Amino acid sequence: MSLQSRHLFILFLTLHPALELGMTPAGSRRIFPVSGGYFQGKRLKGEVSPLIGSDLLLARADGTFQQDVRLLLIADDGGLILMTYRGVRRSSQAVDERLARGEAVDDAEYYLRTTPYFETAAPHHAWLNQIVAVAKGGRRPGGVEYDVFEIL
Repeated sequence: MSLQSRHLFILFLTLHPALELGMTPAGSRRIFPVSGGYFQGKRLKGEVSPLIGSDLLLARADGTFQQDVRLLLIADDGGLILMTYRGVRRSSQAVDERLARGEAVDDAEYYLRTTPYFETAAPHHAWLNQIVAVAKGGRRPGGVEYDVFEIL
């Protein structure tokens, strides 16, 4: 048995500079406020709200980064969609240093995967409440980009 998927949309997030919370009992925490962005696919497209969104990034003791993200998507028809996801980024120390400096790094040099979930009261987008999704992402100039897939 294998998983099947279909492309849901491309998500691009623009980010404000990180806020360094520092070493907490859970690990080293950084907060990346989302300043906007867009999502675009065959069945769904629109903008990312610049008012509601952040990534509470945790640097774990094993060198892996754990994401905890909340976003508000505004569909082109006005429908509001809450998107939440957790994810993992892992890479070599050299790649981590390059990413921290803001250098362009090919997605193939590191692992960035997330598990998005959606919540909406918009009737036209209610199908999103009933799916499981996965995403593969990477840093881009000015933000982060994900290919989001619905698992069938």
